[in-house]
Amino acid sequence: ITTHLAGEGSSHAPQNEHTQPSPVRIGDREVTWRRFSEYFEILESEKLPLNVVHNVGAAQVRRVVLGEKDRDPTPDELAAMEELVRQAMEDGAIGLSTSLIYPPGNYASTDELVALAKVVAPFGGIYLTHMRNESHALIEAIDEAIQIGKMADIPVHIYHLKAAGRDNWPLMQKAIDHINVVREDGLDVTADIYPYIRNGIGLRSFLPPYHYAEGSDAFIATLDDQQVRRKLRTEVETDYTWENWYKHVGEDWDKVLITGASGYEDPSIAGLSVAGAAMKAGLDEWDMFFELVKAGVGVAPESMNEGQKHLALKTPWVMICTDSSAANPANVKTTHPRAFGAFPRVIAKYVREDNVLSLEEAVRRMTSLPANRLGIRDRGRIALSMAADIAIFDENVIQDTATFANPTGFAEGIDYLLVNGTLVIDDGELTDELPGRVLRKQGVHSVK
Repeated sequence: ITTHLAGEGSSHAPQNEHTQPSPVRIGDREVTWRRFSEYFEILESEKLPLNVVHNVGAAQVRRVVLGEKDRDPTPDELAAMEELVRQAMEDGAIGLSTSLIYPPGNYASTDELVALAKVVAPFGGIYLTHMRNESHALIEAIDEAIQIGKMADIPVHIYHLKAAGRDNWPLMQKAIDHINVVREDGLDVTADIYPYIRNGIGLRSFLPPYHYAEGSDAFIATLDDQQVRRKLRTEVETDYTWENWYKHVGEDWDKVLITGASGYEDPSIAGLSVAGAAMKAGLDEWDMFFELVKAGVGVAPESMNEGQKHLALKTPWVMICTDSSAANPANVKTTHPRAFGAFPRVIAKYVREDNVLSLEEAVRRMTSLPANRLGIRDRGRIALSMAADIAIFDENVIQDTATFANPTGFAEGIDYLLVNGTLVIDDGELTDELPGRVLRKQGVHSVK
């Protein structure tokens, strides 16, 4: 990977005294910032191993102006949010991103998102979205994204397109067909997927999002109350009107693997299912669930099937993603294996083993297609005048080794990797070079 796209619903900027009340340690320094221009300067001064592109997160903008509460902005507050988006685009962000199943992003109305999306239009920006629903209301969620794109007159990109939950798997073909019709009508819509049937999510998302309306900390503090637990369990087991991940895994805690447990008293449970962790701890599965929710663990529910992955990979406007933050195995022991294995896995499994797509097409989905989508036109192809971000690998050997039991395993068969013309992998070994750059939006226009 030579370039990392950062920022989904949240982003590292903007900040204020409430979202960043104390300095943050980056490298050997403690620093603060308020807008992207300041944050980018910090990144560049610290040196980067790969390139970084940033979105401005609508949830972060909302958090700066409104905090964590579930309410609509006043006209003055909306104007303040629009100004923060404008500043981010002036500083080089490539578009507005949303994550609409997580608080506080899910509190935003369509009208609020249209207003913010209109701000990025004069800058040539795009709207990127983890949609409001990825299961029973998938088509309706796509329609909301399309409505935002049309009203703001900007392209739309859908993060990690999926149909979660066995009952909803047939919706994947309908979703692709629906987007094809919209594309034929002239709206530029694309999507990405990661090559795994388990998604990655915080376990707190297994509880209805409205409970977080007064802020996560206030709600989590109530979970020691057994009466609260009983009410929540009943709600999760009977209410399927929201993005109910317990329903998506067939109401089976054995299908929910723990990927990050650093906040729990026994971090060795990482790699176990919630059911397995309960057995190890000698707890009822639901009590284990609530203890893990309190600890803020990450999980990987088995919510998809291989059929929908094949459908997506056969669709020419779907690109490949990791849907993961950058992870250093020296200090990150638990994560979803997609952080280390996503791109090699596409070639090893879906090109070489399953013959779902050609090698050339797989490479296009990882290079020129996402580069063009993000507007970084000097990357994504090998040609004169293009930046030398180049991976050299053996197509017959390349293989992901990261698993849920060993999620930080490096891929095999990648011999060389250049970032901006400098070798960061040389004969299969990491170098100490740090040639990465912050890539700001190209072709930024001044707002009149």
